Amino acid sequence: MSPGEAPPVSEPPAPEPLLEVRGLVKHFPIDRGVMLRRNVGAVRAVDGIDFEVARGETFGIVGESGSGKSTAARLIARLLEPTAGVVRFEGREITALRGGSLKEVRRELQMVFQDPYSSLNPRKTIGSIVSEPLLIHRVQGDRAARKRAVQELLDTVGLNPEHYNRYPHEFSGGQRQRVGIARALALSPKLLIADEPVSALDVSIQAQVLNLLRDLQRRLGLTMVFISHDLSVIRHMCDRIAVMHGGRIVEVARNEDLYSAPREPYTRELLAAVPGARRVRGRTIPA
Repeated sequence: MSPGEAPPVSEPPAPEPLLEVRGLVKHFPIDRGVMLRRNVGAVRAVDGIDFEVARGETFGIVGESGSGKSTAARLIARLLEPTAGVVRFEGREITALRGGSLKEVRRELQMVFQDPYSSLNPRKTIGSIVSEPLLIHRVQGDRAARKRAVQELLDTVGLNPEHYNRYPHEFSGGQRQRVGIARALALSPKLLIADEPVSALDVSIQAQVLNLLRDLQRRLGLTMVFISHDLSVIRHMCDRIAVMHGGRIVEVARNEDLYSAPREPYTRELLAAVPGARRVRGRTIPA
């Protein structure tokens, strides 16, 4: 560097992603035979996917039924064991964690399931359902404190706190999904995985639940992995989007880029299949 020349300005290091997925694989074996079972192949549900999610981002995974997106969600949440690959959460590999170490990570990583009818225990009150994570992780010590915390959560998701002692069958599908969201938020997680959270709901209720999720993300500083087969829902919710097909990710792009200029033929086919599509820059995208 010559005298008087200003030193070069170094770029600040990129922030570490909250979630990093590398080479994630899940194969389900196919067995045949009654007395002598033998393996004859495997279903490649997830076949080597890579992506990362930044803090505060909503990352979408979209694809047709059977593309592997829900299996990927369960692998990230450690509800399924991967065949191969690595999942890192806050820089820590979680695919090999067991016991107390896994329990510790699960406080920070929670999931909202697709079906609000089967994901809630019909024999328990919603107060008991939402307080269960607090009991398991020994948060909010006494019963009175837990009840106050649960009632606050019910209010946060738009339910009447006085309905603490009601059972799931006394609520509509949209209300049940709000209970599921409250349960997922009970431990103040950093990452929320929403697996088709509105696909089982009436169209009139879907927008309410989606807007609730967006509002909660802003208010609570959540990072979200949002999974859906519905391109219009993904467009409404997500900052960046991964398109899955046959267990693989075929394209990852920012929201506006994916819908205005999709690169991959499969992505263009998905967009063209949406009813009521329109043309932008010579390409078909959802209205």
